[in-house]
Amino acid sequence: QVQLVESGGGLVQAGGSLRLSCAASGRSFSSYVMGWFRQAPGKEREFVAAISSSGLTTYYADSVKGRFTISRDNAKNTVYLQMNSLKPEDTAVYYCAARTVGYSIQRTDKYGHWGQGTQVTVSS
Repeated sequence: QVQLVESGGGLVQAGGSLRLSCAASGRSFSSYVMGWFRQAPGKEREFVAAISSSGLTTYYADSVKGRFTISRDNAKNTVYLQMNSLKPEDTAVYYCAARTVGYSIQRTDKYGHWGQGTQVTVSS
């Protein structure tokens, strides 16, 4: 079992940057694939980025590729999402999630553990 707590959200102007953090408690953090998802009002939750348990492999949605960077520090039980060149369409609640190794890295139903979310608002 793993518990996840996100932080780092806030209000930023378009073109700005934010770094989200997700602190994990519980056992075996380093064995989990970690993902970031987001959900805007009236929309379904969507995949943003994921990182393998070792941190060697990363995955990104096309909409954030080249602007966002996911990373993890297994010694600190933390995963990060560095968000640069933010756009108003990035406005959403951002969720951290954990899953075991497997296929379909972008599917929300493959993640068994979720944080409570942190709001990111990008003004134009």
